[in-house]
Amino acid sequence: MKTINIDGKSLDLDSILSVLNDPGTKVNISASTLKKIQKSADFLGKEIINSKVIYGINTGFGPMASHLMARDQIVQLQENLIRSHAVGVGDPMPEKFVLAAMIIRLNTLAEGYSGASQELIQQLKIFINKRIIPVILEHGGVGASGDLVQLAHIALALIGEGKVNYQGKTRPTSDVLKQLKIKPYQLRPKEGLSLINGTSFMSGIGSVICHDSDMLLNLAIKTGAWSLELVNGYTDGFSEKLHSLRPHKGQVAVARKLRELLASSKLLKSRELINKQVNLGSDVKEIPEFVQEVYSIRCIPQILGPIYDTLQKTKQVIETEINSVTDNPIVYVDKKTFLHGGNFHGDYISSSLDQLKMTLVRLTMLSERRVNFFLNHNVNRFLPPFINLNKIGLNLGLQALQFPATSTTAKSQTLAYPQYVHSIPTNADNQDIVSMGTDSALITTQVVDNAFVVLAIELVTLAQAVDYLKYQNKLSKSSNELYKAVRRILPKVVEDRMIGYDLTMLVSEVKKGVIK
Repeated sequence: MKTINIDGKSLDLDSILSVLNDPGTKVNISASTLKKIQKSADFLGKEIINSKVIYGINTGFGPMASHLMARDQIVQLQENLIRSHAVGVGDPMPEKFVLAAMIIRLNTLAEGYSGASQELIQQLKIFINKRIIPVILEHGGVGASGDLVQLAHIALALIGEGKVNYQGKTRPTSDVLKQLKIKPYQLRPKEGLSLINGTSFMSGIGSVICHDSDMLLNLAIKTGAWSLELVNGYTDGFSEKLHSLRPHKGQVAVARKLRELLASSKLLKSRELINKQVNLGSDVKEIPEFVQEVYSIRCIPQILGPIYDTLQKTKQVIETEINSVTDNPIVYVDKKTFLHGGNFHGDYISSSLDQLKMTLVRLTMLSERRVNFFLNHNVNRFLPPFINLNKIGLNLGLQALQFPATSTTAKSQTLAYPQYVHSIPTNADNQDIVSMGTDSALITTQVVDNAFVVLAIELVTLAQAVDYLKYQNKLSKSSNELYKAVRRILPKVVEDRMIGYDLTMLVSEVKKGVIK
């Protein structure tokens, strides 16, 4: 059993994915971290007794912050906050998004600046380790005071209300807690606000997106390398010297990866070879060689490089965010005071994921253009129309396969517009500019899913080209492995047949990382 230690400062994306992917991975909190947490809670309790005016603790929320509570209303205030904000609407969110958010929220509270008690921390830890996953519905977040609506559903489960997913079934939280002999948690001052005020949900989705984007980028580099082999591409296009002359980190990294992948190929050409074959005559003449490949094949490092760079930046932003205190107000024990501000605002996540989304659309477009190149014999000039392996005219080959690639890419192009700039004032204009961070994340997940679809279609196209060219024994190790993986699921198309179910299975295997 693997254990992830939660201390508020050292959570990384790999640790989150470890919990999501392995039911045996647990989270733990050290005694020293619990002591730090309790110090914050104890200070908060003393200040309440001293009757200072502290936002969200003995005052109302948002536009009602000028309403002061009585002493005996302070706990009810927190319960009202949770129940009133659990207004999510629509389809349930994937459990992996919710679990990721719970881990991040636990890490935020573990910093010891939120006034949460040890008991609340332990309750959230139990939910994570037992995989009691609150049901969170799709619509409701604007990402300004953080993920108020989404996180309210997590808080609701902790106090024994709402619904949860447990062992594959959706059930009332109260029933699951009774079965496991877990007592519903009784909120204390500020704890409702501490649970829902922050960017944990959008950051949780972002963590998953970064993982999936890594898979997409790695696969896109591999399909690019495979494409270079099929056109008998020139080696200078990804040479170390060429890219050292324009040393963007991503471009250099992608070119290096191409060299590694293609080292075992028997299909590439040296530029010197075509130069030696030149025999200039007395007039213009056409030669059979491709002197330069089309951009979607020749410019792979230059196109995927910015995607690599954007992904690295997005990871840095999210790892900073998940190790930050994002609620309000901050309980600053060392200075015996409270800091009121806006660390809950989701602009960093929203803008980063929108930028990543845009580059993933570009990755999808690149893949779709190569699908077009190999299916269009007027462009490639060495393959039959639609890589037809039978009677051209009577049989259609992969003619229709381009349609889902084109339509899916077009959907992503529409989704590319940044949600970050769609701020609409809300909350009686208290939240007069909002981040839309959660929706930025959710729309990006759609773009990720679409990219997997188009890359799977490209894999089928490249495999069909291998069958026509009979290049199986000349491919690089990487391309040969991809070819075999595709053919295990979707045999080559000779006689026209319905391949939709096989293609759907292939997409699923690509998404799960089985084909990579």
